[in-house]
Amino acid sequence: MIPYGRQDVTKSDIDTVTQVLQSDFLTQGPVTPKFEKKIAQYCGASYGVATNSATSALHIACLALGLREGDYMWTSPITFVASANCGIYCGAKVDFVDIDMDTYNISSDTLERRLIQAEKKGELPKIVIPVHFSGQSCEMEKIYKLSKKYKFKIIEDASHAIGGRYKEGLIGNCKYSDITVFSFHPVKIITTGEGGMALTNSRKLSEKMTLLRSHGITRNPNLMTQKPDGDWYYQQIGLGYNYRMTDIQAALGISQMDRLDKYIKKRNEIAKKYDNKLESLPIKIPYQHQDSDSAYHLYVILLNQEISTSKKTLFEWLHNHGVHTSIHYIPVHMQPYYQDIGYKFGRCPNAENYYQRAISLPIYPALSNSDQYTVIGAINNFFKQ
Repeated sequence: MIPYGRQDVTKSDIDTVTQVLQSDFLTQGPVTPKFEKKIAQYCGASYGVATNSATSALHIACLALGLREGDYMWTSPITFVASANCGIYCGAKVDFVDIDMDTYNISSDTLERRLIQAEKKGELPKIVIPVHFSGQSCEMEKIYKLSKKYKFKIIEDASHAIGGRYKEGLIGNCKYSDITVFSFHPVKIITTGEGGMALTNSRKLSEKMTLLRSHGITRNPNLMTQKPDGDWYYQQIGLGYNYRMTDIQAALGISQMDRLDKYIKKRNEIAKKYDNKLESLPIKIPYQHQDSDSAYHLYVILLNQEISTSKKTLFEWLHNHGVHTSIHYIPVHMQPYYQDIGYKFGRCPNAENYYQRAISLPIYPALSNSDQYTVIGAINNFFKQ
């Protein structure tokens, strides 16, 4: 089977991890801060806080921004459930803003309309989490301007998007947000096995998230309530979690970062080939916004609405011909948990329409020309039958 995504682990990655395994530190050592610095410097942000997953990073980002019971948090319905769950963890009321049918990102126009309505009801969100779906940035400048008018904070869920660009800078520079979160899951652009990171330009937010990821414990005398008893001394000054990244994971991430630009270039080449070979078929190929250079974590096609075939039929055809595709995503508000707490079908019609037609094709740096042409050939043959 040709998978839809696959990590690329090289001998240099293995050698780098082996060095940590043979060192004095496996969990909290000197390598994780080096990884944080490497990511932050690459993106142009001031601080990085590494975590054991992007889910953890989203959670502590919400907590650091003061999200609590009774607050409102909005995000996109076309995302992994973690983008919404992080608000539920904090006791907030989560809601979904429908997507733009070109980019599949949160619609900035719909967001503006919803904000106007919410202001009248006294239900403005405390945090909005735009999701850079498939690696393409949302319209962050407009969302940022709305945040200043309606007084909400912004967390960019850039789990798909490290290495992507928006306007004049790299995604992750936090020019238009308070915090940006990356994922390093194996199928993402680079991997640490599992892992995530929150970037910010705020020292205060960085310190809050650093505490939250490690039990609320500090060894920094400047943050303590009294003078330390000795070199061994630490204090728990808040309630936190065990969300730390290990040095083993960080070492893999540092090594992977050396190939990030190469990975982005290869993913764009694969996407361009799909564009050229599939554009004549009754499908919609991914649209690229003029302000965005996508990291192409995903390559999603949509079946045209006027054709009679279903995505399930195409999905099964491709599987039977050696091509493993996937679906990104089932709209979050359609999940049983969210249905049970009051969310209804029809809440986000664009997202629901998208789900009925979307399939993610294989895209990863090690995808060979031969395998990509197998995918293209299988899709062409499907529509010829």
